[in-house]
Amino acid sequence: MTGKCPFGGDRIGGSLGAPPTLSDWYPDRLKVELLHQNGPRANPLGDHFDYATAFNTIDFVALKQDIKEFLNSSVAWWPSDYGNYGPQMIRMAWHAAGTYRIADGRGGAGEALQRFAPVSSWWDNGNTDKSRRLIWPIKQKYGSALSWGDLMVLTGNCALEIMGFPTYGFGGGRRDAWEADSSTYWGPEVWNPKDVSSFDSMVTRDKRWRGQNGDADYDLENPLAATHQALIYVNPEGPYANGDPMGSARDIRIAFTRMAMNDEETVALIAGGHAFGKSHGMVAAKKVGPPPEIAPIEAMGLGWQNPDGTGFAEYAMTNGIEGSWTPNPTQWDNSYLENLFKFNWEQTKSPAGALQWTPTDPSAPKTPDAHIPGKINPLMMMTSDIALKTDPEYRKVCEKFLNDFDAFTQAFSKAWYKLTHRDMGPRERYLGPEKKLENDLLWQDPIPPCEHDTIGEADVAALKQSIIATGISASDLVFTAFSAAATYRNSDKRGGANGGRLALAPQKDWAVNRRTVPVITALRGVVENFNGKQTGNIKVSLADLIVLGGCAALEKAASDAGVQISVPFTPGRRDTTQKLTDIEMFDWLKPVVDGFRNYVDDQFAEITQGVAPEEMFLDKAQLLALTAPEWVALVGGLRAMGANYDGSANGIFTDRVGVLTNDFFTVLTSMDYEWKKEDEKGMIFSLDDRATGKPRFKATRSDLIFGSNSQLRAVAEVYASSGGHARFVKDFVQVWDKVMMLDRFDVRI
Repeated sequence: MTGKCPFGGDRIGGSLGAPPTLSDWYPDRLKVELLHQNGPRANPLGDHFDYATAFNTIDFVALKQDIKEFLNSSVAWWPSDYGNYGPQMIRMAWHAAGTYRIADGRGGAGEALQRFAPVSSWWDNGNTDKSRRLIWPIKQKYGSALSWGDLMVLTGNCALEIMGFPTYGFGGGRRDAWEADSSTYWGPEVWNPKDVSSFDSMVTRDKRWRGQNGDADYDLENPLAATHQALIYVNPEGPYANGDPMGSARDIRIAFTRMAMNDEETVALIAGGHAFGKSHGMVAAKKVGPPPEIAPIEAMGLGWQNPDGTGFAEYAMTNGIEGSWTPNPTQWDNSYLENLFKFNWEQTKSPAGALQWTPTDPSAPKTPDAHIPGKINPLMMMTSDIALKTDPEYRKVCEKFLNDFDAFTQAFSKAWYKLTHRDMGPRERYLGPEKKLENDLLWQDPIPPCEHDTIGEADVAALKQSIIATGISASDLVFTAFSAAATYRNSDKRGGANGGRLALAPQKDWAVNRRTVPVITALRGVVENFNGKQTGNIKVSLADLIVLGGCAALEKAASDAGVQISVPFTPGRRDTTQKLTDIEMFDWLKPVVDGFRNYVDDQFAEITQGVAPEEMFLDKAQLLALTAPEWVALVGGLRAMGANYDGSANGIFTDRVGVLTNDFFTVLTSMDYEWKKEDEKGMIFSLDDRATGKPRFKATRSDLIFGSNSQLRAVAEVYASSGGHARFVKDFVQVWDKVMMLDRFDVRI
């Protein structure tokens, strides 16, 4: 008999990452580690890889020729519809870009996150895995010089071009992510991947909506844009798959508005996109295999295996609706709108059982089968198509495009460019010979080019003295500079100090920025005085002076604390105009919670829907591209400088406001004090001296989190320890400069 290990341990119950993990044990903990996603250790190209330089080595004409040759081909393992991969690749690019949402700037094609879960395995992305495998030989040929994000969008452009559509342009510059995004909030619905019968029920909606479609208070929760879990936009069968065109129109308007599209752009995108290709619905959803993320290992990352027939070509399955919208699905024309309006449409069912629409007139044009020679099929419309004809405002746009095909072509061209570039930020980030630089694209947040020489070192020194001489407090200068920079979102590269929009509507009118108004007025005087004295072409912008004011104040504050340090300043910011500022789109950048300035919007003054201020604070830190140590250092410095939006004492754990001390950390980590709630919901706290019982300081949740969260406290303890003050000042100045420079794509690409 074989001997048995006397100590046991001959059974393996789990491995790295197997549940229960920390999040299983404590699901409500603040997940600070999310700040460190997609870090340098995940990137095989290394920290110093220069994508812009690599991209610019590509022969762009040859690259497009390679793509177009592929588009006109067909491979046996996944044959092209109509002998043309164009429509399939338009869908891939559209669905990659279409995850973008204006509320927090997340989503979009920029990091090619369609390659990773959860996006890769959403029901709406069925068979996009095949599209990416089809273009892999092109990616393989160009290697690291061509990102997946750029290739996917450019392939969509080339697809449009080979079918006769004049694209507006293409800007490269998308940097790929190297790991799945586990931080973006895609909605509250939960799907059980272990229940194979529930694959089609992945598409759910009820938890993200308030009320029912048609109710006066019908509302989709923020920051979401998609109307359903696992969909890009809306259910093509209508809300609740009920075939209601007017209800579908309501969902379309909400979803596309949240994705930064107006009514004309919405109609142009839907009508333009549906001018090409077909929908696939030959097999019931319950028959189709699991999505890529949980497909069997031998599938090698391909999902949605279809058991019927060959599983592809005439047996293909995506959303369950079957057919084409036009008689010529590989040619740009106006037949989509012509047929939508010329004929009456009745509800029918696809072979997969999905609800769709067919012309009532038997003499209506037919469409050729995508794979069976000689076979013709009736035209098809989705409920979301009939919605464009039913909704009065969408109908007006459709009729305009029906009567003016050139206007339709231009509208779709510009809307497609916006769709595929909306998350890329300023035009300085665009690469390649087809990028567009016109100021008329207001969604690009244009800033006029600099028409004067930039200030030099001597000018910077003189301007610092002029700023200090105004008598503006160091606290106000720091608050104003940070307020200008803090609008930046690394998600879609919008916002920041460049452009000087802090002095323009809507930012100047936000409650969180009221403290900046008199400071801006005083700084304008410094700008006018300096520029008025120049005999050459040197001028300073208000945008630069706002940042410089913060830098000057910090140097003085550090010196007053006994640390001599030079705060970096890079001039060259330009001032934009009110005309070049889209007020509605910039209002989306207004913070709901900004823990850096201890701000909570009045509408969100209480913990609602399970979202606490510190969770929104973490969200904001991630949008500013901060690491946990940077987050801690930045907050400690802002508290030392008294940079609360309302000048309150919350979190100001010092008697030396405006001096760059580490008092915030020494008090936060001290056991000489006891924290007590001042309100029932735990939003405001009192810090009482344990020995005397007397209140000493006030705090919010956005202050206490740096002592209560173990990961943040570990960093705070470094700054509170012996030798921590000098380290803190150095680290704070570094992160300050990082935040001031986040939007300076004119000097860093």
